[in-house]
Amino acid sequence: MIEFIGYFLFVLASGYYLITNLQWYSYKARRVLFHHTKPLWNIIYFIIPLGLYILASHLLKMGIVVSMLYIGVLFLWYRGLDKPLVLTGRIKRFFLILVVSALLMWFIARCTFVLAPFIVAWIISLMAEKILFLGFKAKAKAKIEGMNDLVVVGITASYGKTSIKNFLAHLLQGSFRTYATPRSVNTLGGIIKDINEDLPSNTQVYIVEMGARIKGDIAEITTFINPQYAVVGKIGPAHIEYFKTLDAISATKLEILQSNRLKQAWLHESTMIKSSQNLHIFGSDIQDIKSTLDYTSFVLDGTKYEASILGDFHTINLAAAIEVANALGVDKETIQKRLKTLKATPHRLERIDAGGKLILDDSFNGNIDGMMASFTLASTHSGRKVVITPGLVEAGEELNIQVAKRANEVFDLVIVTGELNLAIFEKYVDKNKLLKLAQKSQMQDMLIKHTKAGDLILFANDAPSFI
Repeated sequence: MIEFIGYFLFVLASGYYLITNLQWYSYKARRVLFHHTKPLWNIIYFIIPLGLYILASHLLKMGIVVSMLYIGVLFLWYRGLDKPLVLTGRIKRFFLILVVSALLMWFIARCTFVLAPFIVAWIISLMAEKILFLGFKAKAKAKIEGMNDLVVVGITASYGKTSIKNFLAHLLQGSFRTYATPRSVNTLGGIIKDINEDLPSNTQVYIVEMGARIKGDIAEITTFINPQYAVVGKIGPAHIEYFKTLDAISATKLEILQSNRLKQAWLHESTMIKSSQNLHIFGSDIQDIKSTLDYTSFVLDGTKYEASILGDFHTINLAAAIEVANALGVDKETIQKRLKTLKATPHRLERIDAGGKLILDDSFNGNIDGMMASFTLASTHSGRKVVITPGLVEAGEELNIQVAKRANEVFDLVIVTGELNLAIFEKYVDKNKLLKLAQKSQMQDMLIKHTKAGDLILFANDAPSFI
């Protein structure tokens, strides 16, 4: 019985670690194995404990000791996470299958290989989720096809998708019953769930954010929702490690044009596509840009627009939203008026005034263009400037060198979170202005100690602890 308890505990503990990592990486085993940003975790928290358990259980019959120690180590690991396992329906189903598999293998098959229950549970879980997914997909498809007058707007880009979506939704409110995919929901699975659970049946305009990690992702979403209107925003090196080239990124984003109901599309000039009757190129037509710590203004098609949105890079996102709103029948005067009440997308260069300090929360902005623009905007502050950043995630060393060099030029204090790009910052940022934040739980104490009233504090990108 002692041996069984040790076996069962190790199965559950290792299963918890593995499924947590799989959830972080969208249940893609290849990404966990080959693209984990902290590959040492797999060695420390899985491979070494697995080896010790096998030795202890088979040679010393003391597997339970290793299992108890392993649970203690995982508890300490768990306490340091800012993105722990979310107990979704999928996770609950997985653990149910895991428990049943472990019991059957021990008492019936007499299998003591602790990875076997996980492998079996993972395979069965994948099959079950596939069957459930097809059912959810059919239900969502029937729902949107039954909404005869529904206008669908698809939005994709390397960066700026969420902002364009939120800006457009605001501009259309009051003219249409508008609904947009929430937060950063932009995968087919997330969109299907959103349609089934939250899309109001009386919606007139449904704005759908569309993301991609591999070729075909945008095509899959496009053929499902078939948008009548499409936007492809700025193309850049986001997720370059998956796509390898900018051409591959652009080609994937342009899959949105495969919609069989497409009426008009607005493509940023970075797509390198020529304009046609229903394909409109934008970007170079944005003129007279002015960006301050209070507002951004620009001229588009001879009309001046102004919004309390920070960052000149947002003119691209605002212009895209304006073009679509205008095409749907919202006149320019109404758009100008609604821009006056437009608020920043949370965590995307959002201004917060607190305790005499000016905080720019750009923690959800993880691209080189946006980060450089936020640095430039911060440089206009007359007082002391502080940046808190992990650098760029899923980007090459060259881009992070640019970030570190520019941060050294602009900021009086550079606080680096995590280990991912620390070595680069240590090389290119003056030692007397560089600090390392080992744990996010220490951030408040560090800010109290190293900042004061009158400072500008920029949160430039954020990365969960597993990155």
